[in-house]
Amino acid sequence: MADNSLSRPPKVKHNFKKAAILFAGGPAPGANAVISAAAVSFLRNDIQAIGIKHGYSALAEYSPEKPLVEGTDYVVLDHARLSRTRNRSGIMIGTARTNPGKLVSHPSHLDDPERSAPLKRVYEGLRSLGVDALISIGGDDTLKTANKFKLFQDRLPADAPRIPVVHLPKTIDNDYCGIDFTFGYFTAVDFLAREVRNLLADAEANRCYFLVESMGRSAGWLAYGVAIAGEASLVISVEDIRGKFATEEEVTDPKTGAKNMRKVMNMEEVVRRIVATMVQREKEGKQYGIIVMAEGLAEFLPFKYIEGVGRDDHGHIKISAVQLYSLMAKLIGDEYKKQTGKGQTIKALQLGYESRCAQPHAFDVMLGSQLGVGAFRALVEKQLNGVMVSVEGQLQLTYVPFENLVNPETLVTVVRYIEPESDFHKLTRFLETYVNEEENVPG
Repeated sequence: MADNSLSRPPKVKHNFKKAAILFAGGPAPGANAVISAAAVSFLRNDIQAIGIKHGYSALAEYSPEKPLVEGTDYVVLDHARLSRTRNRSGIMIGTARTNPGKLVSHPSHLDDPERSAPLKRVYEGLRSLGVDALISIGGDDTLKTANKFKLFQDRLPADAPRIPVVHLPKTIDNDYCGIDFTFGYFTAVDFLAREVRNLLADAEANRCYFLVESMGRSAGWLAYGVAIAGEASLVISVEDIRGKFATEEEVTDPKTGAKNMRKVMNMEEVVRRIVATMVQREKEGKQYGIIVMAEGLAEFLPFKYIEGVGRDDHGHIKISAVQLYSLMAKLIGDEYKKQTGKGQTIKALQLGYESRCAQPHAFDVMLGSQLGVGAFRALVEKQLNGVMVSVEGQLQLTYVPFENLVNPETLVTVVRYIEPESDFHKLTRFLETYVNEEENVPG
C-alpha cells in the first residue's frame, strides 16, 4: 500500500456549487481562521465560496426588487482574498445581531406566513445568489436562527430546493453546550487577564481596589478564567448566586398579570462576602486587590435596580444600561465603611469589548481552523444537515444534531454553566484570598 501520509485527502463527489459563510453576533478572536479554513476547503474541492456581509442584515430585508449587491451585501472568497488571513484579527465579512427568527418561538409559528416571512426572505436571498449550502458562525442565538432556518425549509414543498445548514459555535463566553471550549475564549481570557494584572499592580501601588465587570452574559467561564489567570482576589458569577447569596422576589408578568417568584441576588450577603475578602487581605498586610464580577449578574439584580431597562432582539437585558460595576462599587464602599469605620477607594470598570477582536493566539487559530474545515467535511464528506460542528480530545471532529442542542418546543438553547463544586469551579476558590465562611463578618 502506498504511503499517503503527506497527501491531501482525496476530493469527494458532490453536487454543491456555491457555499455561503455567515457570521453573526459579537466578534471573537479566531473568527478569520474559521472563515478562511472553511472557504479554502470548499474552493479546493471546486465549490465557490461567498461571505455574507454583516450577518443576516441584508438577507432579512431581501426582495427581488432589492437584489443583493456584491461588495455591499456579500463578497467572493477567493484564494487571493483569503491569503494569510487565519491569524488576522477582526472579522473579514463583518457581523451584526439582526435576528430573522425573532418572531418564531414555537414550531407552529413557522406555519404563520407573517412570523416566518424574515426566514423566507433569507432563503430567497440565498437562492438568488445560487447558494446551495450555508455555514452559520455564531453564538447560541445564531444557533437558534440556524435551527429555525432548517425547520422553515423542512416545511417547504417537496420539490423546493433545500439549503443544508451547519453551525459553528462561537462565543468568548464559552457557555456553549456540545463543545468544551469555543474559539476565542482563551485569547479573550489571556488578553483580559493581562489587563487585570496591570490593574493589580496599580492597586498595590495606590492601596486601592478595582472592581472589574467581565463580559459573560449567561455564565461565568470568562470571569473565572480572567480571575484565575489575572490573579484576582475574588470572582463572583451567576453560578455563585445560590444558598445564602440568593433570595426571591415577587414579580408581575406585564402581559398576563400573573405573579411569579424570581430568583435574585441577596445583595446584602453578596456585598458582605466581598468586604470579608477585603478585610481578610488587610489582616494579611494587603490593602489592595481585584474583585471580578460577571456581567450576567445584572440579570439577578432586584427589580428596583433594573426597572425600565430595555431588552434586545433576543430578549436579553441591556446590560450596558445597568452599569453593574458602578452600582456594586458604591454598595461595597458603603459596607466597608460600615464594618471598619474607614474609607477605601474602589475603582469600577468594565472589561471585555477590547478582547473581542484581539489577535488570536495559536490554540484559537488551530481550533477555529478545525471548525472551519469541519463545516466542509460535515456538508460534503458526511452529507449532513442541521448539525453543529464540534471537537473533542485533540481536535477530533464531531457533529451534534440541532435537536440535541435546542428545545423542540421553545426553540431555545440550553446555557452551559460552570457546574457548582466542579474542579474548575473549585480552582479559583483554591487560588483567591481565603475567607473562612464560619468566621464571616456578621450582618
